[in-house]
Amino acid sequence: MHKLSLPARARRDLRALLNGFSQIFLLSHPGCGLLVVLAILIGAPQLLGGALLGGLSGMLIAQRRGYPSADIEQGLYGYNGILLGLLIGVQFSWTPLLPLLIILGAGLSSLGLAPWMRCMRERQWLPAFTLPFVALSWLLLWLATPLQLDLQSTAASQPHPLDWLGSLAAIARGLAQVIFLDQPLAGACLLLGLLLADRRAACWALLGSAGGLALGLLQELPQHDALTGLYGYNGALAAIALSQVQRRPWLPWLGIVLALLLQLGFTGLGLPPLTMPFILACWLVRASQRRLRQATAESTR
Repeated sequence: MHKLSLPARARRDLRALLNGFSQIFLLSHPGCGLLVVLAILIGAPQLLGGALLGGLSGMLIAQRRGYPSADIEQGLYGYNGILLGLLIGVQFSWTPLLPLLIILGAGLSSLGLAPWMRCMRERQWLPAFTLPFVALSWLLLWLATPLQLDLQSTAASQPHPLDWLGSLAAIARGLAQVIFLDQPLAGACLLLGLLLADRRAACWALLGSAGGLALGLLQELPQHDALTGLYGYNGALAAIALSQVQRRPWLPWLGIVLALLLQLGFTGLGLPPLTMPFILACWLVRASQRRLRQATAESTR
């Protein structure tokens, strides 16, 4: 079997790592991934080390385990580790334990994702999306006290105006909040990456963030949270995911509404929603579609 030279292998791994960054937005495009990296450098450069460590760890574990090379090169074993690295950097004050937790979490995310993907292909399971990231993040937050991890102190952010310019900034923040940032410039950089990879996905991401903002304001939810983009990121992800299934505009809109309602449910339970509302919204829509198709097929027999 022909082995790649060291430079070729490095280029392949770099491409896979960048695809992992773009897979956060359900796309596989190294140019988009590079712009996600740039958005992190713009919004919170101190988080990039953890994100790179998480992405590399997840990818290397997948390579060592012999998982399908096509999946690795598409970045499917990188994005959960990247999100874990970002979350750990955002949530906890620095200790020498943090890099070990990122490596361990990223490795576990790859080990957990592989059997799920196999069942998805063989038994028609629903996609895992960012479930490994969410499950491991909840576990880590629960173990924070026993592990003696100190939460980072967050400075109170300035109030944002509710006008047309503030609304546009809030929509951009909704995209940035996918990777735990709240700067409009970072969101604009992410939008540019989405446009580079898939214009349709970029449009739906904007609509998802805007829809989350509008619903949050209509429901008279805390205005500061709405303008910070906290009600937009799950809607943006749900809109991207459901726009890829079938070209039916009502599916992404349904996902946006469900994502916000589910996010409010998690908040009411005192559980960090992270991206679980987006996952559940997509599962509900896709499972309902599947059930409807089965019922239609049975009725025509």
